[in-house]
Amino acid sequence: MVLKVFNTLSRKKEVFKPIKGKKVRMFVCGPTVYDFSHLGHAKTYVQFDIIARYLRYKGYKVFYLQNITDLDDKIIERAKEEGITPEAVAKRFEEEFYKDMNALGINSVNKYARATDFIEQIISQVKRLLEKGYAYEIEDGIYYDLSKFKEYGKLSGRTTLEAEDSVSRIDESVNKRNKGDFCLWKKSKPNEPKWPSPWFEGRPGWHIEDTAITEFHFGPQYEIHGGARDLIFPHHEAEIAQMEAISGKKPFVKYWLHTGLLTVEGRKMAKSLGNFVTIRDALKKYDAETLRIFFASSHYRSPIDYSEKNLEQAKTNLEKLYTTLKNLQEAKKRKRLTKPEIEFKSFLKQCKKKFEIFMDDDFNTPKALTILYNLSSKTNALINEQNGEINLNLSKEIIKTFRELGKIFGILQREIKKEEIPEEIKELLEEREKARKEKDFKKADEIREKIREKGFLIEDTKEGPKVKKI
Repeated sequence: MVLKVFNTLSRKKEVFKPIKGKKVRMFVCGPTVYDFSHLGHAKTYVQFDIIARYLRYKGYKVFYLQNITDLDDKIIERAKEEGITPEAVAKRFEEEFYKDMNALGINSVNKYARATDFIEQIISQVKRLLEKGYAYEIEDGIYYDLSKFKEYGKLSGRTTLEAEDSVSRIDESVNKRNKGDFCLWKKSKPNEPKWPSPWFEGRPGWHIEDTAITEFHFGPQYEIHGGARDLIFPHHEAEIAQMEAISGKKPFVKYWLHTGLLTVEGRKMAKSLGNFVTIRDALKKYDAETLRIFFASSHYRSPIDYSEKNLEQAKTNLEKLYTTLKNLQEAKKRKRLTKPEIEFKSFLKQCKKKFEIFMDDDFNTPKALTILYNLSSKTNALINEQNGEINLNLSKEIIKTFRELGKIFGILQREIKKEEIPEEIKELLEEREKARKEKDFKKADEIREKIREKGFLIEDTKEGPKVKKI
């Protein structure tokens, strides 16, 4: 099976082939740490976590790098509001970001790199851009001259800013040569963080930190660059202009992958719009696996709408999968294989194969999830057909498949604990059985309803009544 990915640069699906062997260098734009992360961030980072997990599952040696923007105008503004240093703001929210990522089960990132740890590399890149004639100096900073890079716009298909762009980070100096020119090195204002440079004391522009970090870790070219689709222009476009001008090598990145946005009633979730839900607030109501299955239910390139209805559906779907694992664990085990079970072994292999076919098609997680749902349904049917019995080895094999494929999504990893039935429910159950034996079915139904009101369901089987929590 061949893995294909949709490359934003070529606007089509391409066979995935790393530059050298099975080695994959992957960079995803990280957060600007001036506030708590919201569910829009969670969508991007969970979906790239799934991509990294699947690549490793396929045998690729992935080095996953993410930057931390620990200095920019938003951080400086927050520091002024709170009467503390920008460094203190960045440090606090960087720590909170790591807590959120850990709580979401995002563990595929090999390294997080702070922008301010790469000042030397940033200055080196600015210096080389000046030497090659791609940059110029004016009174408030050093700017990239877009008129010198003829392929600007090849990623996004455009070259000018539009209303939906992140204009807060566009440098609007009246002395710029071209409207789209962006700042590489900013002259620091009084009381702002600053570093010495060959030109003047200043601080990095936004776009230059990413190329400085990736050149240091990966060299001038690498396999995958990811981020949310609102970063395509101007941020990723600027990165290409910087690195290809410095190195003279094309393409800077072989495959560009972009996630669709998380929306609220059709509008992008953003701090600037005030319609955001923080990751920590969402985790108070839904566990990490529910959020992960919610994000996986949408293709990474597609938008997904945040709503209680959609999250409750994700929660229900996850619970059904766990119920299947519980049913497998609680089913009576035997050594002998029945004919339906022999057929099921073949079905199980097909499930794994189909799962990989869907994931190989540009990481199609919604379709891959349907394989788990179908396996769940067929497994429960098999157990029921065989009066609650299953072959021991087949049971282990099915559980292993659920765990192995679920791990790619970051779900189905919890231990299945045997459900404890409260003494009160056990007593009611005995009372109901007594009523049934005495053929007092009205009383038996009343007790069943009483048990249901207390949060438990009764399933009458040939082996007797079974109770499970709703």
